[in-house]
Amino acid sequence: MNNSTRNFKMKKLLIASTALVATAGMAFADVTVTGHAAAGFHSGLDNVATTSNTTDIAGDGVYSNAGVDFTMSGATDNGISFSASVNIDAGEEIDSGDFEYDGADGGTAGLGAVSMTGAFGTLTFDNNGIDNLYSDATTHDVSYATTVGAIGLTIGYDVTAASANATSAQATYTASGMAFTLTGSEAPGGTSTTLAVSYALNDTVTITADTDSAAGGASVQTVGAKTTLNGVSVSVESANNSTWDVDLGYTAGGFALTYGVDETDAWTATATAALGGGATFSAGVDSDDATYAGVSFAF
Repeated sequence: MNNSTRNFKMKKLLIASTALVATAGMAFADVTVTGHAAAGFHSGLDNVATTSNTTDIAGDGVYSNAGVDFTMSGATDNGISFSASVNIDAGEEIDSGDFEYDGADGGTAGLGAVSMTGAFGTLTFDNNGIDNLYSDATTHDVSYATTVGAIGLTIGYDVTAASANATSAQATYTASGMAFTLTGSEAPGGTSTTLAVSYALNDTVTITADTDSAAGGASVQTVGAKTTLNGVSVSVESANNSTWDVDLGYTAGGFALTYGVDETDAWTATATAALGGGATFSAGVDSDDATYAGVSFAF
């Protein structure tokens, strides 16, 4: 065997060994890349992009946006799993669920939550990115979730002084078809609590009730019922403050229709249809003549 042949075989062995070591190093780590995009027309949506304190309506226009999400996960040698995410979004966005125009995205990379999970529970860090468990009007910086027997516990906290160090907590318990959820929040405005109970009568009917005591406000009690049968869903709720709402839905295959109305006669109607290949068509109209229609894509 001449020197050139020997050197060639040694290089092949070195490359193979390096690849094996690299693969072994990635055995407990995973990086997932996904993408999304959307485009369509909008008219009369609430303009949440404005800095004005008065109600502003976005005019007729088009929206188009795209983004890439990176999700990274792994595990330590002693079994603690960890994850982090980074997203890059750009373009004009709408919130079809709330009939809102969100405006232009910054087009910059954003760091999502970093979390660690083990026998101790799950610890999550996300500066001003974790919702208050009572109301999403306030965001937290860190949260901790665990289970104690059959009870699930979650606590969120604002570390930064700018968010006034608000704290929220939630406890959940499910047994024999009944689910209990107790949620509380302590903020500079006072303490807010809500207790929600649901009971599944059977596979199609669920009864709900809750009492909500917002800081500085009167307690509100709400009762409701939900049923789903053969693709048709009906949800009704009524509260002791003279508010109520009715929601109807119908699904068949990849097609869905929804209609909702409340005590003010304000209503919304939406339609979605799966087009295949990760594409979905959606459209909506409400009683304020706000409309949208477009297509979203998942890659």
